Amino acid sequence: MAIASPSITQLSTSTLCLTRRSIYLNSSSSFRSAPLSISHQHCFAFSKLTKRPLNFISAANLPFDLSPPPIDHDLLDTTISAGAVVSEDGIVETFNNDDEALDTVDKGTVVVDLSHYGRIRVSGEDRAHFLHNQSTADFDSLREGQGCDTVFVTPTARTIDIAHAWIMKTAITLVVSPEISRSITEMLDKYIFFTDKVEVEDITTRTKLFVLVGPSSNKVISNLNMGDLVGQPYGSHKHYSVNRMPVTVAVGNIVSEEGFSLMMAPAVADSVWKALLGQGAIPMGSNAWEKLRILQGRPVPGKELTNEYNVLEAGLWNSISLDKGCYKGQETIARLITYDGIKQRLWGIHLSSPVKPGSSIAVDGKKVGKLTSYTATRKNSEYFGLGYIKRSGASEGDLVTVGDNVVGKLVKVPYIAHQRQPKQKAKS
Repeated sequence: MAIASPSITQLSTSTLCLTRRSIYLNSSSSFRSAPLSISHQHCFAFSKLTKRPLNFISAANLPFDLSPPPIDHDLLDTTISAGAVVSEDGIVETFNNDDEALDTVDKGTVVVDLSHYGRIRVSGEDRAHFLHNQSTADFDSLREGQGCDTVFVTPTARTIDIAHAWIMKTAITLVVSPEISRSITEMLDKYIFFTDKVEVEDITTRTKLFVLVGPSSNKVISNLNMGDLVGQPYGSHKHYSVNRMPVTVAVGNIVSEEGFSLMMAPAVADSVWKALLGQGAIPMGSNAWEKLRILQGRPVPGKELTNEYNVLEAGLWNSISLDKGCYKGQETIARLITYDGIKQRLWGIHLSSPVKPGSSIAVDGKKVGKLTSYTATRKNSEYFGLGYIKRSGASEGDLVTVGDNVVGKLVKVPYIAHQRQPKQKAKS
């Protein structure tokens, strides 16, 4: 039975501040499409199991919060019945379509369940200024409905993690890497002074997170009556109601500032997943997602984000405010810029054959860096990696030796920047 496109009720409206990377997957195709017209006509999607219509209600009947009921197993049952391979901790590893999913990133839309990523809710009167002081973004200048990327760093500007921040009415929601969610929550708790009106709560198990990637994402969102987000700046988000439960939809998807992220109550995750598939989105598992992450150049903790590298070496210029006042790591970052102290840079590397992460990178027999991530791409016929290389060691297009005898060619990747982007002139 075909699933009709559900109509979704919008709870609030707003826009944002920040633009940055565009999606790229070794393809010349553009991922930005013109805004589509919005249909407000109501039609209902029916569950294959119950044949009951999804209930989309008016905003007046639902105050938005992030306190959904406990997780049920509808979504897991749906993915397993579709042939997915699921790990012991409930992460979908593959839908046995990794090559198809990677190809679809170039020409269609994939949907990925990233519910294992961390979600942290920071609330209280001082929440914005608190995060302003604890990370690299300018939270004091953001308003409700806006969003940004920010980086948590050590006092010496070594990288901890990249967080995606959504400025909501009564809280700021952070999306962080799965393996570091608990430590970031504990770190933030540690820096709350007794006079700070701030509360930090891990809401990972009480929410679900999906992302849409690909040039047809705008069409999918528009067909679900959320087209007012199409063309909005990165991080812009709005709240909708599905079956009397909140769904937050934001521009951007972890690896790119295009596409969308959807955070929702677990009770409606299965309905939302089926609705996205009903609009033609292809499911992608975590194995293919990791390949996409590496091809995009998106750094992660334990690989590119460690105590060995600072935030500028990681190419995270676009997540740093260089104009705001004091914050953790600010003095080190300022000195690095003032005295040109960036010693190495993160690069994408096309490889001639497989090689293990951690392998040394050399030029003319001299070690100049280290490979941090590696993947075999479509049909295992191409090989790609990420690695840090000394600034004096190589530049774009140069050939390097990785490991014993693997040839690598240095290329730029979409997510990272090697220098501060010029400020846009204000419109007169």
